[in-house]
Amino acid sequence: MAACLTGALALTLSGCAGFLVPAGEGEPESTSSTSYTPDVHADKLDPSDLAVAPSADLPPAGDGPTPTPSAVVTGDCPSSGVVVDMGEVQAALGHRAVSLTLTNCGSKPFRVDGYPSVRALDDDGDPLPVPVNPGSSYMGTDRGPKEVMLKPGKTLNALLAWVSTPTGGDLIEGDALEIAPAPGLEARTFPLEGSDVRLLDELNMTAWRAVSPQ
Repeated sequence: MAACLTGALALTLSGCAGFLVPAGEGEPESTSSTSYTPDVHADKLDPSDLAVAPSADLPPAGDGPTPTPSAVVTGDCPSSGVVVDMGEVQAALGHRAVSLTLTNCGSKPFRVDGYPSVRALDDDGDPLPVPVNPGSSYMGTDRGPKEVMLKPGKTLNALLAWVSTPTGGDLIEGDALEIAPAPGLEARTFPLEGSDVRLLDELNMTAWRAVSPQ
């Protein structure tokens, strides 16, 4: 049954979610990258959008103005200065996925290097035992985490995909997803009521990147 329903929603990541801290507030700990298939999709980081760590490779600069911090600071911005959002469910050949967006809504750059923090919740708001794994899926390729400095007003993207496994066992019905930019940061809850992805088996997610995984 799990192989037909492509399912799974959220879970606490252990050691793979990377870090996301304000620039200049301590040095990040090293993170272990998950395996991924290189050169499947070309990275399109835009230096006008992101200031990347000196060791990172940059492609040619693109066009477009950089918003000023005053244009992005709002009363809805968390104290961390970053907020996560979830898009509409995408469907393809029986597969399901949602795009995740990380936005710097604060007034200073944030260092980002890792994965979102995702958990599946029941109707009481309690966590469900649904695995959430870093990695690729049919819906998108995970190229692993890459350190960037996210400027105010700029965004990063990740993909959360429902994965059906032959040994998944009984599916679990989830009521919502709890998603945070990284472990320890403010999370938002996204209800799944009325969605065809409430039956959960397992989830795969890609690291935060400048362009959406494809």
